[in-house]
Amino acid sequence: MRRITFDIETIGDFRGNGDFSNLELTVVGIHDSLTGELSSFLKPELQKLWPILESADMLVGYNSDHFDIPILNRYYAGDLSRIKSLDLLKEVKNVLGRRLRLDSLAEATLGKNKSGSGKEAQIWWTQGNIEKVREYCLDDVRITNELYEYAKNNGSLKYKDFEGIRDIKLDTSLWEKPSDSSAAMTHTLPF
Repeated sequence: MRRITFDIETIGDFRGNGDFSNLELTVVGIHDSLTGELSSFLKPELQKLWPILESADMLVGYNSDHFDIPILNRYYAGDLSRIKSLDLLKEVKNVLGRRLRLDSLAEATLGKNKSGSGKEAQIWWTQGNIEKVREYCLDDVRITNELYEYAKNNGSLKYKDFEGIRDIKLDTSLWEKPSDSSAAMTHTLPF
């Protein structure tokens, strides 16, 4: 199964309530399970990204179903939501009943923290520090991929609260089950 773990960075004012119309894509970072490589794409390079995403059996992200995929779909001729996706935030929320920050899971599960924040990435972008934004985005991709692997291997992720470190039990048995909906589909054609 070819799994593409991804994250995006944006610039602009978030209006809340799922309104991302003021946000512009700056960088997309990916990890390709087929090659083991990390790659990043600026907005003008997206034509190189689409065939990779189209060949994926599954997209993995963090808050990706709600945020990343809808924003990417603004730039894509097809519909990326037709590719099987696994949103780790959604998986955690389904068990806990609340959302957790990626940094909270990374710290408790992997013993590491994110290298920045989305707000800092916006500042770096406006300052012209594009490579720093790329590296930050790829760092989030690494963390998301490591969390996915940890959950797949252990059936859980961890988070810290005022009582210590707790487990989030996750049913990962269907995560890598092939999806019929994306088999042999050309996603760039707007069906």
